[in-house]
Amino acid sequence: MIWTLVIVILLMAVGYSVFATQLNINGTVETIGEWDVRITNIKVKEISEGCDGGNPQFTNTTVTFDAKLEKPGDEITYAITVKNLGRIDAKLGTVIFMEGDGTPAINYETKEIKPLLSSGEQATILVKVEYVAEVNEMPSSNDKKILGIIEYVQE
Repeated sequence: MIWTLVIVILLMAVGYSVFATQLNINGTVETIGEWDVRITNIKVKEISEGCDGGNPQFTNTTVTFDAKLEKPGDEITYAITVKNLGRIDAKLGTVIFMEGDGTPAINYETKEIKPLLSSGEQATILVKVEYVAEVNEMPSSNDKKILGIIEYVQE
């Protein structure tokens, strides 16, 4: 009886191995989204008479300009074009502007920072440099440095 039971179990094991099938699943996943948000242009948009907007320069991620203001009340506005050339929508992350040492008679103002840049869309950021009109005396320093960071992140 025990031998019969052992033989039945062996036959079941052989039968199971004959009818068992191992399935293998292989796959490849590729990301096709592309991240490419960049600066594509900078130009002087508005300038007070007698001022010099310099020769503004840009790379994909930076702009540099040297504004020369003549008298209180003078302004120069730069238009910076940012474009989303990638396939992933971008939303505004961090905006930081830090003024370095220099005269408090010069103010910077940033306008029209777009909170969402869809794929293929472009936006213009305006940076206004102003010689404060309410200055009562000539400043001891005639320049001011600014560092601005505008960061777009994945939506």
